[in-house]
Amino acid sequence: MQKIKVPIRTEYIKMDSLLKFAGVADTGGMAKEIIEQGEVTLDGETIVQRGKKVRPGMTVQVGLDVLIEVTSA
Repeated sequence: MQKIKVPIRTEYIKMDSLLKFAGVADTGGMAKEIIEQGEVTLDGETIVQRGKKVRPGMTVQVGLDVLIEVTSA
């Protein structure tokens, strides 16, 4: 499994933006599809809202391949 640390300088980042920023999705449309297909979990809970707020300390998993840890910059 690939592990990616993503530092953010704001209070939160929206799920679709996080997937693009981490390099998991090339476009917003691709991020939307990944999320709507139920392939994304936030701290173990399946997420289908592309605008879900992700804050530092949270962990996002995409399928079985990618684990994204959001940290404060």
